[in-house]
Amino acid sequence: MKSTPHFDFDRGVDRRGGDSLKWNKYAGRDILPLWVADMDFAAPPAVLAALEGRIAQGCLGYPEPWPALVDTVLRYLQREYAWSIDPEWLVWLPGLVTGLNLACRTVEGGVMTATPVYPPFLSAPRLSGRDLIRVPLRLSEGCWRWDFAAMEAALAFDTRLLLLCHPHNPVGRAWSRDELEALAEFCRRHDLIVCSDEIHCDLILEDQRHHIPLAMIDADMARRCITLMAPSKTYNIPGLGCAFAVIADAPLRRRFTGVMRGIVPDVNVLGLTATQAAYRDCDEWRAALLDVLRENRDRVEAAVAAIPGLAMTHVEATYLAWIDARDLKVDDPAGFFEAAGVGLSRGSDFGLPGWVRLNFGCPRGLLDSALERMKSACSALKS
Repeated sequence: MKSTPHFDFDRGVDRRGGDSLKWNKYAGRDILPLWVADMDFAAPPAVLAALEGRIAQGCLGYPEPWPALVDTVLRYLQREYAWSIDPEWLVWLPGLVTGLNLACRTVEGGVMTATPVYPPFLSAPRLSGRDLIRVPLRLSEGCWRWDFAAMEAALAFDTRLLLLCHPHNPVGRAWSRDELEALAEFCRRHDLIVCSDEIHCDLILEDQRHHIPLAMIDADMARRCITLMAPSKTYNIPGLGCAFAVIADAPLRRRFTGVMRGIVPDVNVLGLTATQAAYRDCDEWRAALLDVLRENRDRVEAAVAAIPGLAMTHVEATYLAWIDARDLKVDDPAGFFEAAGVGLSRGSDFGLPGWVRLNFGCPRGLLDSALERMKSACSALKS
């Protein structure tokens, strides 16, 4: 009988005093950092072994994606999502945010997105000289949803691109097939291209739920989609800078790669090496990670429900909790929690002041300490 490997998610990695953006933000202060989407777990052993093996070759010259790597990605997409793609649809990128900015430069016209949302969705159109229409997601019966009526009303005559976060950061929704089909119909009706950020696609926390790439809804949607993916969040290798776009439509792909020329560097050899190992050799590690994240998610939801002045919706995907702190009646909830020793992301950065985002991709002891600090601060405020 084959034994299941044990992966240690309880200790994490001590990142204090090193090169960690996440931890260095509060260097010298007793503040637990639960802000940027960067887990405190070691990368999978198979990824680390692949990197060590590649470094042992001794030469780190200019790489290009090799056939076995491309085949690994294609097999992964087929195995996980029943998504069959052609190799030429792949465009390698040094990061997913790069892909968002390229999409805004590729599609001429205005841009629409729904807030709250990952901050580069709000900055990429501006940096590309595009007008941005923000339409708030609708919070109804404890669930965040698209507001199609508001989207219809807000659309401008020159809007040509929709930026989609799927699964959604920060609200934690894993969009259903019905929701994606409704979105596809909206895009068809208004002739929109969609840039779909699917970086959290492998982090679905709901049992019996599966990620559906938007481009798989139908053939028309496949022609309209720039799908962005990366192993960086799931396998905790964001510092290696490797992502890819899947673009089925040849003219759209040519415009996208044309914008890249002379500006966007090739992906580094270690990022490509780690991507192959992650998608080929780490299924058991990811399954164990998801179990840990589900437990952490449940701990956060239970703790928030018991803390006066805080509320949140159920997290279906990602390792990020979107917490409503408006009832605390403080001007700056993130600053309030920093003073209590917990570093969270500001809701205003996502387009919704009064909220905070908490990263629960960390060892249980660290998470429990942070939640206890938050509870004590809120209880003292309300007493």
